[in-house]
Amino acid sequence: MFNEACWVQKIQFTQFIITLMTCLAIQPVFAVDQPPGDYVVILHGIARSSSHMDNLALHLARQGYNVINPSYPSTSYKLEQLADIIYKELVKQLGETKLIHFVGYSMGALLVRIIIHKYRFPHLGRVVQLAPPNHGSEVADFFNQNWLYQTIYGPAGQQLITDQSDIQHLFGPINYQLGIIAGNSTIDPISSFIIPSDDDGKVSVQRTQLTGVQAHIVVPASHTFFPSHKIVQLQTAFFLKFGVFQE
Repeated sequence: MFNEACWVQKIQFTQFIITLMTCLAIQPVFAVDQPPGDYVVILHGIARSSSHMDNLALHLARQGYNVINPSYPSTSYKLEQLADIIYKELVKQLGETKLIHFVGYSMGALLVRIIIHKYRFPHLGRVVQLAPPNHGSEVADFFNQNWLYQTIYGPAGQQLITDQSDIQHLFGPINYQLGIIAGNSTIDPISSFIIPSDDDGKVSVQRTQLTGVQAHIVVPASHTFFPSHKIVQLQTAFFLKFGVFQE
């Protein structure tokens, strides 16, 4: 005999389970059990967006950091203008008492140096540069006068050449804890042919280096996939916490 009450209870229970699973599925990926800790500002590279850094942002958020991962118009302005644009967005989100760490990838690593030098954060923490063209790139030298390169990479792309005499004044001294992670694996044989030494397909290991840094390491990662490389992520988190890279 058909038991209507029994079937109603089963349907209600099924609906409850579906609703519960849906709620669990849409929880924010950066949610943590305790209040978020120090800030970490992550800046992507040229012709990229914040989505390119999402994997790294998630890794750091799981360590308890309050991650700020903005997009910025990287191909529309010069470096000094981009630094101002980014800073105006950051002050809307940053508090006044927590430490502020920075992680910059590729051209974003140069912007980190410019922002720190110009705006003098009172609660500056540690800084990590990922595959930074601190002394430019031979690839930019080679393609700098090409109209397609100029169209794709814009004014800031013209500033990534190895002769950086026009922009050195933007960076200032390294008077903070800075760790640099360079790569020596490539998926771009053409660019690597242009670069005369070990490189990640865009930037040579040699041109990532700076005087006065806390630590510098080389990992087997290519430039394009640097932010999502597991070793890069682990070493970035380790330096932010301890001020050294893990041996």
